[in-house]
Amino acid sequence: MLKILIGVAWIDGIIQIEERNYLKQISEHNGLSGDMELKYFLSELKPIKAVQCYQWLEEYLGDHPTLKDYQELLESLSFLIYSDGNIQIQEAKLLLELQALDPLQNHSQLSFAKVIKIFQKMFRTAMQKIV
Repeated sequence: MLKILIGVAWIDGIIQIEERNYLKQISEHNGLSGDMELKYFLSELKPIKAVQCYQWLEEYLGDHPTLKDYQELLESLSFLIYSDGNIQIQEAKLLLELQALDPLQNHSQLSFAKVIKIFQKMFRTAMQKIV
C-alpha cells in the first residue's frame, strides 16, 4: 500500500512537504524504511507516473476488493490527499475512480460533491484517531 501512497503523492506532479512527511511517517511506523525499493521511491529521484500509480492500485485491489482492503486504502489515501489542505484535479479524478470500486456502493451516478463529502468525512475520522 505504501507504493500506492507514494504514487498518489506524485499524481499531481510534485510531492508536497506534508505528503512527504506523512509517507516517511508511514514508512517508519510499518518498519519499511529499510526496504530498498521503497527507499528509492521515497528518495524522489524519479517521479512516479500516474499510469504506474493506477497499475499499483489495480494490483492491490483486484477486480473484487474486500471491504477491509478498500477501507484501509481509502483512509490512507484520504489522509495523504488532504494532508496539504488542497485537492488537485488529478487527485480528485483518482478519488472518483476509486469510488467506483467501493464494494458497498451502488455504482449509479455518484456526484463529485458526494464523493468529496465521503472523503472529507473519512479524513476527519482519521484525524480524530491521531489526536
